[in-house]
Amino acid sequence: MKVRLMFRDGDFNPEATLPPNAEDLTRDLALDTLLKVMARGDAFLLGVARRALLVGLDGPEEIAYRQRALNDSIEHPEVVRGIYGLSVEAIEGRRKIWPWLSESPESVLRGSVETLDLFFGILKRLRRVADEHGGSFRSEAFARFFGMIETELDDAYLLRIQEHLQELKFPDGQRMSAKLGKGFKGEDYVLRRFPVEKQNWTRRVLRRKPKYSFEVAPQDEGGHRALSEVSDNGISAVAKALRESTDRILSFFTVLRTELGFYVGCLNLREALAQLGEPICFPTASAEGLVLSSRGLYDACLALTLNKGVVSNDLRADGKGLVVITGANQGGKSTFLRSLGLAYAMTHAGMFAPAEQFSVTVSAGLFSHYKREEDPSMRSGKLDEELGRLSAIVDHIRRGCVLLSNESFASTNEREGSEIGGEVIGALLEEGVRVFVVTHLSELALRLRDLYASDALFLRAERQADGQRTFRILEGEPLSTSYGRDLYTQVFEEGKTAEALPIDVSP
Repeated sequence: MKVRLMFRDGDFNPEATLPPNAEDLTRDLALDTLLKVMARGDAFLLGVARRALLVGLDGPEEIAYRQRALNDSIEHPEVVRGIYGLSVEAIEGRRKIWPWLSESPESVLRGSVETLDLFFGILKRLRRVADEHGGSFRSEAFARFFGMIETELDDAYLLRIQEHLQELKFPDGQRMSAKLGKGFKGEDYVLRRFPVEKQNWTRRVLRRKPKYSFEVAPQDEGGHRALSEVSDNGISAVAKALRESTDRILSFFTVLRTELGFYVGCLNLREALAQLGEPICFPTASAEGLVLSSRGLYDACLALTLNKGVVSNDLRADGKGLVVITGANQGGKSTFLRSLGLAYAMTHAGMFAPAEQFSVTVSAGLFSHYKREEDPSMRSGKLDEELGRLSAIVDHIRRGCVLLSNESFASTNEREGSEIGGEVIGALLEEGVRVFVVTHLSELALRLRDLYASDALFLRAERQADGQRTFRILEGEPLSTSYGRDLYTQVFEEGKTAEALPIDVSP
């Protein structure tokens, strides 16, 4: 039985190798906040959600396949949670049975029969769910899944399982055959089914054949040991086959739990955002070009942290390989960049996006390069540390990838930082990497404007005349100021209004 709820032609691998930039991406996009909400304290769900978010899908068709399954889950959350619960019940139930058993054929057979008994009851309930709700699911993933359940778990199959389980409990004892081998030892043991008598009971009584039997005294340990060896020889092959059967069914429930766990995590996140009144949408993913547009894009992690709705922004960057964001300090630039990174990551995981509308070209990989706070344990300077992280990114980034750069090269003076940043960004653009830059280096921003005016979009954090930040990110040319005086006034002249005079921070 194949689950195929996350991929059309394969299973989701919860042990998949994470990309080399997973740690930085998790930190820079505050993914732990998102994952915590998806998991709701469940370590298993946390692991599944983390892999799904960080190991993205490769193309629009894969993304759409998963999105449609997620939409079905949103429309039928109780059914999906119910099936997930059945898979957990099966796995946990089997775990309670098996640890107490030895590896002897008798123990393996007994444990396998007990496990199959458990699985049989859960499979019947799963079939009942498919009968009652399968027809209301419209996605290819769930339609195929329920179709498989109805076909492979039909009434005849379930009846055969029930009959076999009854026989394997040996209500009339074990019947087997064997040959006498060398040293008068038995060999070629075969477990036999009891014959089905078709004659009536009177004829069976009158024509009963003589039977020979012996009894082993309770105190005869050697005799009991020999009898146990005979039994083990007879049931060994059956025990092995039965264990393989239970392992196959367990594998089905394991994959089912994993793949439904992703959708349950998405349901948890959706419910949390809905409680805050925040919208979601299913993004449109394109294979070609430089598509990027959004309406009502917001930072889901910030909303979840503050436990309230946050300011959203619109973006029209179709055809732009470079987006440069400048403007007032503490004006929402980094938050906007994070909202964009989250939308990218969630889209590539086949999830919904934190926006009213989001369209994007599928990327070959998502990378982030954010400034870091001073680390006393560093053996070299901050610039060396920044360049080291950038070098690691360059080793893996390629055409079609996306780089999110937040205040990079801020650890040196403006002229040197602008020179390095301009060279790095130019090289990445030439290699076909899409770059999003948040910077307070006005020289760098102005240089990028002069070099890439037709291929770049320039955004600026809005600042009102009285110095207030609206946290809106609007189209606008870079200025030679970050309005640092606003912060000075806020910290040192509390109660006074900052003068709306730009401060030239260029060297």
